[in-house]
Amino acid sequence: MTSSTVRRARPAIRRRERGAIARAVSGALRSWRGRIGLLLVILVFALAFIGPALAPHSAVEFIAPPSTPPGPGYPLGSDGLGQDVLSRLMHGGWKLLLLAIAATALALLVGIFVGVTAAYRRGWAETALMRSTDVLLAFPQLVFVLLVISVLGTPTWLLVLTVAIAQAPQVARVVHACSQDICERDFVKAVALWGVPPRKVILRHVLPSLSTPLAVEAGLRLSVSIVIISGLNFLGFGVQPSDPSWGVMINENRLGMPSNMWGAVAPAIILALLAVGANLFTDAFARAAFGEDRADEALLVSGIGAES
Repeated sequence: MTSSTVRRARPAIRRRERGAIARAVSGALRSWRGRIGLLLVILVFALAFIGPALAPHSAVEFIAPPSTPPGPGYPLGSDGLGQDVLSRLMHGGWKLLLLAIAATALALLVGIFVGVTAAYRRGWAETALMRSTDVLLAFPQLVFVLLVISVLGTPTWLLVLTVAIAQAPQVARVVHACSQDICERDFVKAVALWGVPPRKVILRHVLPSLSTPLAVEAGLRLSVSIVIISGLNFLGFGVQPSDPSWGVMINENRLGMPSNMWGAVAPAIILALLAVGANLFTDAFARAAFGEDRADEALLVSGIGAES
């Protein structure tokens, strides 16, 4: 295999992977899972990022007595402090989603680096990296995050970093499994034999072939990050009760549910819809990309880390 052949093959590989993602998205949208899942995700993201501009009241404005049932001017009633539940619901999602997106992006970067490096280097590097990953996978994700932030505090950067570290081992294991076959292909070995630095081999020849499984993994990790961060908010870590957040709203309004249940039920419904939507679309994408049998296997492998 000559250098010119590899150079010609590289754009073809990238076009094929982009085409595979486009076909997978198109196939996902042809199924009821994909359409419903994408619609739910779009609706929740629209509420989170457009909602603050459309909210009828400020998130901290007192509009009625505490835990007032729905009435004129406040369709979902007031919370335990007399603030408008609907307005806080519309203000409470953007920060949560941004933190979840940041944590997911960092987890993907770390996991991709570890997984691809282990698959490409082999030998002692693979053993050290993957055994370290196995050690982290032994800790339940939420327990690991709670342990770190209870000891070191809850600044925003630490919350994002801890959630990312908790998710990265699962990404690394999935990427490592997918990369092993790619690193053994002839065009990758040929480029390495010409003395091309490993960094360039990985970036130009290995990673483009991982775009489809990474897209599936990104959807799953984002869903788990949202659940973890909202759960931490519920427990009092991260966003403080004065700031609107869906997780905080559930915690601060649970005692007032007999008077007005919507203060706790409404944000719980939004989080549930987002989790269901993300998983439905990811499942439809995986089935369109890998087929029914391989999709179930890929989702099972990715889901093991979420259950740890």
